[in-house]
Amino acid sequence: MREYKMRRGEHLEDRIPNMQETVEEYFGPITGTEAYKGSDLYVIDEPSNPVFERIVAGTLSYNSKKDKLVVEFEERPAEELIEAGDLDAAEAAVNAKNDFLLEATGRDAKSRRDSMKRSVEDSDEPDIS
Repeated sequence: MREYKMRRGEHLEDRIPNMQETVEEYFGPITGTEAYKGSDLYVIDEPSNPVFERIVAGTLSYNSKKDKLVVEFEERPAEELIEAGDLDAAEAAVNAKNDFLLEATGRDAKSRRDSMKRSVEDSDEPDIS
């Protein structure tokens, strides 16, 4: 699962007031929920785009910090997509993921990558005590 934070000064509930409706709009009907760190996330077992096998998305609530978006995209192998003739759906899948993440976080793909690089670099620093 990947956790995404919002831009400075923004909150997830302001960007996406109805997470369930937004997730369904982008990816298809919700088939259940899954617990993650004390929050219930929405599960789509049969996403509308054939590239995806399963999607889990929702809000991770914190008591003392801003909420984060949590998403996990499980995708079918490329060989399977080619055999089924669904390779054209790959572009639409990438666009759906990027559009959803942009709407939720206010960050484009480049800015999300840069943020993740910084968080990895920060966690790699040795602990000097």
